[in-house]
Amino acid sequence: MRELERDSSTDPPACRRVAIIGRGRLGNALAEALTGPRFEVIGPLGRDWAPCNADAVLLCVPDSEIAFAASAIEPGPLVGHCSGATGLSALAPHEAFSMHPLMTVTERGARFDGAGAAVAGGTPRALRLATELALAVGLRPVEIADHDRAAYHAAASIASNFLVTLEAAAERLAATAGVNRELLVALVRATIDNWASLGPEQALTGPVVRGDTATVARQRAAVAERAPELLSLFDALTDATRSLASEKVLA
Repeated sequence: MRELERDSSTDPPACRRVAIIGRGRLGNALAEALTGPRFEVIGPLGRDWAPCNADAVLLCVPDSEIAFAASAIEPGPLVGHCSGATGLSALAPHEAFSMHPLMTVTERGARFDGAGAAVAGGTPRALRLATELALAVGLRPVEIADHDRAAYHAAASIASNFLVTLEAAAERLAATAGVNRELLVALVRATIDNWASLGPEQALTGPVVRGDTATVARQRAAVAERAPELLSLFDALTDATRSLASEKVLA
C-alpha cells in the first residue's frame, strides 16, 4: 500500500471524457463531485447506456454486476469500477482501473474531501486516471493491490457499517432506560475523536480497562434481561475490549 502524490492540476488528464454508468448513490455523488474544467463527465447513465465516445467508463454498479457491465462495453475506452473488494480481472479484457472512495454515501450524498480512496490500474495510464479522478473530488488516493482488497474492504466495513450496527445496539439498550439516541451522540463523537488522535489503546476507557469486573457483570445481567438478543454481541465485545486493554497495559 502506498499513498500517491498529488499530480499538478496543470498537467493534462490521462483521459478527459468520462462516462459514469449507474444512477445509484455513488454514481450520482461522483458525477456531481467531478463537475469542473478538468473532466467532461457524461452521466450518470443507466445500465442500458449507448456508446458515447467516452475516453473512459467508470462503472458504479453492484459488485455482482461489474463483469457483466464490463463485457457489454466495446473495446477502446479505459474501463474502471468503484468496488472496494473487487480486483481488476472483472474488467477484462479492457485497460482497467478502479477507484473506491473510502467514504459512506447515503441518499443525501457524500462529502469526499479529505477521505481516502483505494486506486489501482492495469497500466500506468490507467493508474494515473484512477489517481486523477480521486484527486479531482478531493480524495487521498492509496494504491491497493488486488490481493489486499478483501482485507481493505473488510476494514472499511468494520469502521463504517459495523459501527452503525454497534450504535444501533447501544441505542436499543439505552431506550429501555429512557435515553434517546441524541444523548449518545456526543459520547460517540468524542470517542471517535480520541481514537483518531490518540490511537485505540490510549482512547480506551470504561470498566473493562479499569478491571471493574463487578460493573461489567451488572451490565451483562442488564443486557440479558432487557435485550437478550444483544448478549452474544456484548460478550464478544467485552472479550475484544479486554484483549485491547491488556495491550494497553503491556505498552
